[in-house]
Amino acid sequence: MAARVLGASPDEVFNALGNPARLTLARTLMEGERWVFDLVNAVGLGWSTTSKHLDILREAGVVSSDNRGQKIFYRLELECMSHFIECLSKARHGRPSKRTTCDCA
Repeated sequence: MAARVLGASPDEVFNALGNPARLTLARTLMEGERWVFDLVNAVGLGWSTTSKHLDILREAGVVSSDNRGQKIFYRLELECMSHFIECLSKARHGRPSKRTTCDCA
């Protein structure tokens, strides 16, 4: 069995974020770690559907999770994601006055 490369390719990340529900999940996690129940409420979908979206985000390396008792908590794994999403939001309303760079290292 081949070892999986750490991190995801840009194609995988963009594909994972290409769904409005998954983008909402990423935006919610920009505010900090969340219990899965909070994420279900944030997207307004059922548990099973939300879980599938979170699996896709986890496979792409966008989020990670850990179990604490019977609760599952998720956090944004790509530090640059919040900067990237904010940059895109600003660009939508006109060009940002200052160009910034993203350093995910």
